[in-house]
Amino acid sequence: MSQKLTNIKIRLDENLDEIVERHVPNYSSYRILRKSIDARKRHELREVYSLEVFEQNEQASNPDFSLEKAKTQPPQKPIIIGSGPAGLFAALRFVERGVPCVLLERGKECAQRMLKINRYWRYGELDPDNNVCYGEGGAGLYSDGKLITRIKSEFIPYVLDRLIQFGAPEEIRYLSNPHVGSDRIRRVIPKLREFLKEKGCEIHFETKVEKILAKNNKIIGCESKDGRSFHSEDIILATGHSANDMFYHLEDIGVFMEQKPFAVGLRIEHPQTKINKIQYRDFHDHPKLGSANYKLTWNSPDKSTGVYSFCMCPGGLILSSGTETNGVVSNGMSNYRRNSPFANAAIVVSVDPGKNSSDKFSGLKWRENLEQKAFQKVQKNSGSKELPAQRVTDFLRQKVGQVDKGSCPSGASAVDFNQLLPKEICENLKEALSSFDKKMPGFVDNDVQLFGVESRTSCPVRITRDKESLESLSHSGLYPTGEGAGYAGGITSAAVDGIKVAEKIIEKYL
Repeated sequence: MSQKLTNIKIRLDENLDEIVERHVPNYSSYRILRKSIDARKRHELREVYSLEVFEQNEQASNPDFSLEKAKTQPPQKPIIIGSGPAGLFAALRFVERGVPCVLLERGKECAQRMLKINRYWRYGELDPDNNVCYGEGGAGLYSDGKLITRIKSEFIPYVLDRLIQFGAPEEIRYLSNPHVGSDRIRRVIPKLREFLKEKGCEIHFETKVEKILAKNNKIIGCESKDGRSFHSEDIILATGHSANDMFYHLEDIGVFMEQKPFAVGLRIEHPQTKINKIQYRDFHDHPKLGSANYKLTWNSPDKSTGVYSFCMCPGGLILSSGTETNGVVSNGMSNYRRNSPFANAAIVVSVDPGKNSSDKFSGLKWRENLEQKAFQKVQKNSGSKELPAQRVTDFLRQKVGQVDKGSCPSGASAVDFNQLLPKEICENLKEALSSFDKKMPGFVDNDVQLFGVESRTSCPVRITRDKESLESLSHSGLYPTGEGAGYAGGITSAAVDGIKVAEKIIEKYL
C-alpha cells in the first residue's frame, strides 16, 4: 500500500532518495506530488516535498483522465470564437467527448503569428490581428506559460495532464510555481491544434468574427469580416481581455454587460542576480536553484486601495504588447530555462474608474486613453516602437533621467511616469515600493527600472452570465468565457473556464 509523505524538508546537499529510504525502507519508487522552496531562514534554505511512496511489488500508475463520449449531440456544431487557452480547451473537451465543433480565430497559426510579432518589436509594424494578444494561442502564448492559479477546480489536473501530453514538462504537475515557458508553449500549441483537427474540430484561421447573429435574443450564428456565415445555436465567446471591438458590437445588439474594477501600473525590472541574492541570500548561486521569484502586496492604511505584484517573470523579458497603433502596453514573459539576466513583474494598483459612471465602458475608455498618452510620450521623444521607461529612483524623485534598454526588444524611451499616471496611482505605487523595499532590501535601487504601462491585467468589462447555465443573461446560446468575459485570470483558470462551458453545452442536450 502506497504511503503519503508530506512536508518533507531537505537541505540542498541532501539526496531525496536517501531521505525517502529513511521513512520507507525498501521502497520501490515514489511520485512527487508537490515541490517548493522554503527560504525564510537566512542560513537554512530547504526544498520541501510531498510524496507518494510505493512499496515493493507496487508501481506508480499514470492518472486516468479518459472521458466518456456524449450520448447525444447538439443539433449544430458548437462554435468557439478565439483560440486562447479558454477556446482551445473548450474545443479539446468537445472532441474528447465526441462532439465536433468549429473554432474561429482572427489571427494566423502560431509560427506565422510570431513573425508578425517580431516585426512589431523590431520595426514598430503592428498587425491588428496578429500581435501579443491575438492569434493562435492568445495572450497566453507570450505570458511565460505560467500555470499558477488561485482557483480550486477538479479540472486543473486534467488541464496539466493534457499540456504534458502535448509536450509541456512533467514537472508542472507538482511544482508550486509551475510554468511551461514561452518557448515551449509555442511547441505545445501546434500539437494541440493537430489533435483537435484529427478528432473533429473544424479550425478557421484569419477569420475575424465581427457580428454575433441572434433572433429574438437567441443565438443563431455569427458572421466574419470577409462575409462568411457560421450557424449554430451555441457560441462560446472567448475573445480575450483586449477585444474592444467585440465589446462594442455586443453593446449594439443588446448583450448584457457591466463594468468591473481592474488594475493598472508599471512593470519593474531588476537584474536577476539581485533578486536571487535578496531571496536566496547565502545560497543565491547554488546550482540546484533556478531564478528566484517573489510575490508582494501592500494595502493603504484604510484598506481602500491595494498594490500587488502580478505576472512575475524570473529570468524574463519585458515586451511591448499593444493591440492599437496609437497605444503602448507593457507585459512580461520568460522562456522555460528562465535564463535572461533580468527579472520583471507588474506592480499594479486596483482601480475602478467606472465606480461613479453609468457608462459600462468607462473603464475601457480610461484604459485606452492611458495607453494612448503613453504612446504620445514616446512619440514626443522621437520614438515609435519603444516602451516608456524610468529608473525607479527617478520615479520616486519625480525626475527624468537616463534609462537603459534592459530586456525589452523594442527598446526604452525616458519619461516621467509622474506626468503620465494619475497622481493617486503614483502615490500608491510609491508607498508600495517603499514597503516592498523594507520587505526585500534592495528592491528599490539605481539599477532598477520601470516600464509602462501595465494596463491589461484583466478586462474592465464583464459579459455577465447565468451562474447555473453559464449562458449570457440576455442571449440564450451565447457563452461568455475566459478572461475577456471576466471569468478567468490566467492560462489555467481560462482553460478551466473553457472546459466548464463546454460541459454545460454537452449537458444541455443530454
